[in-house]
Amino acid sequence: MAKLILTHEVTGLGAPGDVVEVKDGYARNFLVPRGLATAWSKGAEKQIAGIRKARKAREIATLDEAKVVRDQLQAKPFTVKVRAGAAGRLFGAVTTTEIAEAVAAQGGPSIDKRKVEVGQPIKSLGEHQVQIRLHEDVSATIDVHVVPEA
Repeated sequence: MAKLILTHEVTGLGAPGDVVEVKDGYARNFLVPRGLATAWSKGAEKQIAGIRKARKAREIATLDEAKVVRDQLQAKPFTVKVRAGAAGRLFGAVTTTEIAEAVAAQGGPSIDKRKVEVGQPIKSLGEHQVQIRLHEDVSATIDVHVVPEA
């Protein structure tokens, strides 16, 4: 087992600053090469404190705040304009960054692109459902309308 410090949120494992124990292969082949975690050491306590402080600044503080943000997000659909071919197929997929920017540009709350979860890649025009993790216990399901650029 390898002991690691998470530097980014990993679904099902933990949040930045958490110390976790995972199997050696998972650490060596997935988490460390992708920059999602670093090796744990006694000297890394300062690093953990810095990561937690940065996370707290970005995070929605309370459950009540998260519920308010969820209600704001679910109140209306958001539109993402993309380049598309004649048959309605996209040139690439809609990214989490594009979704987060569209929400902010259309009057929604500012959300972190890492909190946006797209089940299947969005590669066609139309309406799609996207999950946004706002808090440990609260997530929002928003409607995203993908339309072609004019």
